Order: sequence, then C-alpha cells, then structure tokens
Amino acid sequence: MTIRIYNTLGRKKEAFEPVQPGKVRMYVCGPTVYDSSHIGHARSVVVFDVIFRYFAAKGFDVKYIRNFTDVDDKIINKANQLGIESQAVSEKYIKEFYEDMDALNVRRATVEPKATEHIPQIIRIVQTLVDKNMAYAIDGDVYFAVESFKGYGKLSGRKLEDMEAGARVDVDERKRNPFDFALWKSAKPGEPFWDSPWGNGRPGWHIECSAMSETYLGETFDIHGGGKDLIFPHHENEIAQSEGATGKPFAKYWMHNGFVNINQEKMSKSLGNFLMIKDILKSYHPEALRLFLLSNHYRSPIDFTDKAMDEATVALDKIYAVLERTESSSEVSKSVNGESWDRFAEAMDDDFNTAKGIGILFDAVRNINRLLDENSGDMIETERADILKMGAILGILSETPKTYFEKQKASALKKEAVDPAIIDQMIQERTDARKAKNWAKADELRKKLESMNVVLEDRAGGTVWKMGG
Repeated sequence: MTIRIYNTLGRKKEAFEPVQPGKVRMYVCGPTVYDSSHIGHARSVVVFDVIFRYFAAKGFDVKYIRNFTDVDDKIINKANQLGIESQAVSEKYIKEFYEDMDALNVRRATVEPKATEHIPQIIRIVQTLVDKNMAYAIDGDVYFAVESFKGYGKLSGRKLEDMEAGARVDVDERKRNPFDFALWKSAKPGEPFWDSPWGNGRPGWHIECSAMSETYLGETFDIHGGGKDLIFPHHENEIAQSEGATGKPFAKYWMHNGFVNINQEKMSKSLGNFLMIKDILKSYHPEALRLFLLSNHYRSPIDFTDKAMDEATVALDKIYAVLERTESSSEVSKSVNGESWDRFAEAMDDDFNTAKGIGILFDAVRNINRLLDENSGDMIETERADILKMGAILGILSETPKTYFEKQKASALKKEAVDPAIIDQMIQERTDARKAKNWAKADELRKKLESMNVVLEDRAGGTVWKMGG
C-alpha cells in the first residue's frame, strides 16, 4: 500500500512520492537549546523518530536531519542571567537533550547540525535575497521583504492584507512591512557575532533552518516537520526565503504534530505546568512515556495526566508479560510477516496512525494469551515476531522481559518503600503453608501482600511477584 501523508501545505492527505525514487529526505526542526527539554519537545522528537524508523523498515534510504538552534535571543538572555558565554549554555542543554532522548530510545538523526556551524551558508542565502531585491539592509540588520514573495501565507492560510502586526511579530518602525522578518541581526554589546557584508552580527532564527536543510538535503526535499506552533511564522518564513532564493519548491510535504496539554490545560510558563522529560522519567519507565505519546494520532492534541501514564504503564506491562510467557517459543524469521504486522503497516501507511497501530499490537497480545490459555501453539511464534517488529517501529520492547520487570519492581519498591527481602520471606511462608494445606494462613499472607501492592503469579516453577500499578 502507498504511504499517504497529511500535507499541511495542501490541507489534505496525499500519496507519498519522493523527489528521488526509493529515497526519503526529511528535515525536522530541533530544539532551541536554552533550557531542559519538556514533554512537548519529547512528542515531536518521538513522533518523527517513529516516522524515521517506519520509512527505513519499508526499505527506503532515509536521510534525516534534526538541527539544534544554538544561537538565539533566549540563549543569549540565559547566558547573561548566568554570567557565562552563550556557547556554554547551548552545550549544556545539548548534552542534556541527548541524555533525555537516549533514555527515550530515540535514534540519532543522520545529521544533527548546529546553526553556528553554518554561518557561511546563511550569509550566502541572505546575500542572494539582497541581490534579488527580496531583502534589504538597515543599520546592519537585514530583513526579508514579505511582499516580494507572492506565495507568502500559503502554508498557514494567512493573507498579508488580513494580518495585523501583533504579539508574535517584532514591531520595528524601520521595516517596510510589519511582517518583514530578520535574516541577519546587527551585533549588540555582550552578544556573540560573526563578520558579514552588513557588519558584525548573527543570523535570525528562520534563515538558520533554510541554510541547514539546503546544505544536507538540497534545494528541494521530501518532508519538513515540526510542531504545529511552528507553522507560522517559522515555517512560513522558511518557505518564503528558501523559495525566494532558489526559485524552486522547498519541501513537498509539511508535517506538524499536535500539542501536549497538561491536565486539559495548555502548557505555559504562566501556569507553571511545563513538565520536563527528566522529571517525568523519575516516576515512569521511558517506554511508558513513548507509548503514551504515540497513543493519539500525531496530528491530534494529547492530554498528559498521571492516570494516562499509569494506563500506559499497565499496557506496557501486558506486552512484556506476553513476551515473557512466550520466551520459550521457537523464534520465526523476522522476514516472515504475520497478519498483525500487515494490519499495523496498513495503519502506518495511513498518515502514520500509531494510535490504530497500538490497538493492533494489543490485538496480537490478546490473541497470544488466548492461544496459550487454549494450549494451541499455532501462530504464537508469528504473532510474537510481529509484536517485536511493531515494538521496534514504536521504539519500545528494547529490553528483555526479565530486565524490564526487575526495573519496574525496583522502581515500585522505592516508591512504596518496601523491603524485597520481606516480600520473599512472606512468599516462602505462603508456599510452606500451601504445602501444609494450611489454606487459611496462605490466604491471609496473600491478602497481606496484596495490601502492600504486591501482585503474585503462581507458576509451575514457583511463585513470582511484581509491584502493582
């Protein structure tokens, strides 16, 4: 089946036809590194990580670029607050970003460029726009003239004549149009700067992504992605300056993920509800966070609550539990696709519908449990292989069941402040009571363990336990 993508530019699903057959060239806007990464960053990175994985699984040659904005007003302000160089700020948070993303099992992009490493490419594009009278210099600043680009507004659906200068636009009386945006900013005291034809200064935000995407993917490439908040003005401005400079289409498909809300409220600094990834991972397994982030379609908003995360944890437990039950099954070739994988691929082909795909994964989990309960071995190996393949696309199931449950047990014990040696002793006492047919004592011990949030499972080889959700 052909992959279909909802293209923000056309406002509809379109069949994916790459610029070069068999190849996918994708650019996704990465973080501005002035603070710790929050759950909104996590959603965008995880969504496009899954898309990256799926294209590769389909046999495409994928070149994926995710950048770092490492020079920006926010970084400079943070550096001034701390009394350190802006480069030290960006390096600190790039390191932290990698720690968070490694924990979330996010694959490295093909290239992860920094804006400051591409100043010559940025200056070249700005000069091209000046030469074409699509940009103008004033006192060392260079602005893009939005009225010079006839297609301005085609991504966001906004028309210049209907827009008013507002909070999202820097009001500057020197500009010809309030929506003209900075390509190059003249140096101010205490700021990093580079030499340019217009004097010492630094690049504007939008031009950085145009320069980096062109450097690694060429003037026209397949997919440009990011959060919905980037549609205007960032992505709109990228199109204007890139297509203005080259005269060619910029990106064929524009993909934008929805927002993460916190307890049904939009994340905002004024509400103080920015949830940092590192803080969430103190309470929840990283794969539970991935599963939660993928549980809605990527274009839809998703609401983060403790209840939703607890449900994701229980769901993840169920998948690992079925893998544990089938560990003795003979492994089938990963190249053999079962019905579950085919259904999952069909869901992913339809605009990367991970929500539907996760539902199919749980159909496979239920099917295996039913087959095991019925002592029917048919298809168990194929279903298990399909679950592992689906998990690989979703970026979960990277641990063995034993390792996973040991980690979950340790985390729960820490949370409950329970001594595992005491639990083991109580289980042994219960086992002894059952052997002696002292059912009353065995039942009393079971109930006491349940009150401690300990879940027992009696197996042929003995009783195993884990902490409840």
